[in-house]
Amino acid sequence: MLTAVPAAAGDPTGVAALKADPGKAVDFVWVLLCGFLVMFMQAGFACVESGFCRSKNVTNLLAKNLMDFVVGSLAYWAVGYGVMMGADRLGLFGTSGFFLAGDGYDVDTYLGFFWQMVFAATAATIVSGAVAERLKFQAYLGYAAAVCLVIYPVYGHWAWGGGWLTKLPFGVGFADFAGSGVVHAVGGVVGLAGAMVLGPRFGKYDKNGRPRAIPGHSLTLAALGTFILWFGWFGFNPGSTFSAHHLRIAVIAVNTTLAASAASLVAMLVVLARTGKFDVGMSLNGALAGLVAITAPCAWVNATSAVIIGAVAGALVVAGVLFLEDRGVDDPVGAVSVHGLNGLWGLVAVGLFADGTYGLYSTEAPFVRGLFFGGGADQLVAQLIGVLALVAWAFSTGWIAFKVLDALIGIRVSPREEIQGLDIIEHGTPAYPEFYTLRS
Repeated sequence: MLTAVPAAAGDPTGVAALKADPGKAVDFVWVLLCGFLVMFMQAGFACVESGFCRSKNVTNLLAKNLMDFVVGSLAYWAVGYGVMMGADRLGLFGTSGFFLAGDGYDVDTYLGFFWQMVFAATAATIVSGAVAERLKFQAYLGYAAAVCLVIYPVYGHWAWGGGWLTKLPFGVGFADFAGSGVVHAVGGVVGLAGAMVLGPRFGKYDKNGRPRAIPGHSLTLAALGTFILWFGWFGFNPGSTFSAHHLRIAVIAVNTTLAASAASLVAMLVVLARTGKFDVGMSLNGALAGLVAITAPCAWVNATSAVIIGAVAGALVVAGVLFLEDRGVDDPVGAVSVHGLNGLWGLVAVGLFADGTYGLYSTEAPFVRGLFFGGGADQLVAQLIGVLALVAWAFSTGWIAFKVLDALIGIRVSPREEIQGLDIIEHGTPAYPEFYTLRS
């Protein structure tokens, strides 16, 4: 016998929402379309990571990029969204909204969930590049769940969910418009922890500890992935206005483009000065570094500032890759430098370059103003506190997650499996079967 289920207190049809604001439908379409672009960035990450890695691991990387979205979206639906955006508890985490149950059956809540879900999946997939070519598949699933259940949501609550960082008595409080810190630096710093726990790939360093280049199998795929990610960023950054009625989206789109272009050019020139070669791989990572760096300040700076922020990012990504490589940290795709280091730079840039012409996500909220535009050091202090909190939280929790997984199941494949490649060992299917030869 069927029994009647009480109607949820939310607005699952959107009738009440439209009655209160007839223009809301335009904003809904805008946010959803931008969210679709962000979701499509998973394809970009899959191409970049597989292109920068060897052909024997391409199937494995594609599977990981698929599964971090699959596992991550379910984990974020069950727990992560409630931890991030639920009712605040002591400024540390949310305590409601789990499984989108009860009042969560509401069009506004579902919209907010979808937007944050694709961001959570982005944070998770960033880590995969830093730990590529030697991490067991089941360990990858475990860390992806940890990122979307706890690591991303807790810091996200601090920064975007009404947590303690938003209440700092400096400037407007910690400010990260579209996620240089909340998404990219969190993913990059967790990736650093994972790469350190795993250790370098077999053959990455010679007997004297000097790093060797391990070329990726397809610069074509890496370039295609970079263009897909750049295109997806036009959802990532302008979509963070959460409204099609904020014409600031034009400023955000231009800033996003200029920062990426400046970073790519500077990265190429820096490598040219060192090697005499126009390095395309580093130029691609330079573009991504500029996109990451501008993500936090994109709404609060002018075009000139965006170019400067991007130029610094281009130099930082090269310096970061060389610095980590010389210290035994093997990051096959440069994820830590692109997302971690430049995510932190993007947060600092808010405190320096915000020009006071736009508020905190709207024209009505307090305007954000940095050190170089008459705001004094207050906003910079708030940003630096956010940076320190992010590094401490993401690195410690990432380290613990990988250590616990290592103790439970072992996270690294054997040397023989690593040499043969993970495609056959873990998936039974090489990405390029016509070129595959079994390695003993």
